[in-house]
Amino acid sequence: MTAAAPVVAEVTRTVPLSPGMVRLTLHSESLRAYPSTRIGDEYVRVHFPPEGGEPVLPEVGEDGDWHYPDGQYPHIQPYTLRRFDPEAAEVDIDFVLHGHGRAGSWAAAAAPGDRILFGPPRSLYEAPGDAARQVFVTDATGLPALGRLLEQLDPATHAVAVVEIADASHRIELTSPARLDVRWVAGRGNGVAPSAVTEILRGLDLTPGTYVWVAGESGELRGARRYLRHELKHPAAWYKVIGYWRHQQEEWLEKYRAIDAADLAELNGLWDRTEDEELRRDLYEAGLERLGL
Repeated sequence: MTAAAPVVAEVTRTVPLSPGMVRLTLHSESLRAYPSTRIGDEYVRVHFPPEGGEPVLPEVGEDGDWHYPDGQYPHIQPYTLRRFDPEAAEVDIDFVLHGHGRAGSWAAAAAPGDRILFGPPRSLYEAPGDAARQVFVTDATGLPALGRLLEQLDPATHAVAVVEIADASHRIELTSPARLDVRWVAGRGNGVAPSAVTEILRGLDLTPGTYVWVAGESGELRGARRYLRHELKHPAAWYKVIGYWRHQQEEWLEKYRAIDAADLAELNGLWDRTEDEELRRDLYEAGLERLGL
């Protein structure tokens, strides 16, 4: 399997984890040689089949890009690989069940034999080697990555995890070889109520030497990142803020597509103003906010 070749994976098991999450085990012989990052929050871009149909296989161009036939471009969403087992040629992917949306609806109805496609993985977690204390704050979409990250921690680490869930019944078991403190915040975020992520961060001990990993809804995380970077002045190497989803995404995309060409060019040009990744994000997020996004 080349790095760009699609993995065609077949559902072999489905396991409900809570009323709000289901785990799918997927098998593909190509996973025996899959270039996993082995990092807990590694994710892939899942290409879903059309409703009631089979996945459409893309052609892989010389540049490594995937090219679909006209009119057959699939629905694509990123998902964490909760478990990777090359010997069994399996991965687990945990899906949040929102009751709506293409991906969640597909996962809720998935049965053995159903197939999806995905490509090579990417990871974002980068804790410094001397991070003896690590803090994780997320909503339900970050639970799969959180679970795998916690399982990989050194026993000498002190880990604190705070998870927003739609309902108390959505708790799942989290384990770690590290010393672990877990707090569940029910009825906040997750599209059911405003997230309290920034408030949560303000109430935690984030003294120097603490690595902070935050995941959730992109808009809600602006305040969290602003707090870490500009108020707390936490060093950039000691935090990661990751938008996993966007509330009312279709409406947001409609607004984005309606941006004037000149404004869009100016917005995209912000990435070229500096090599500093965090400053780039400052400029880009400010640009989105100016445009009402």
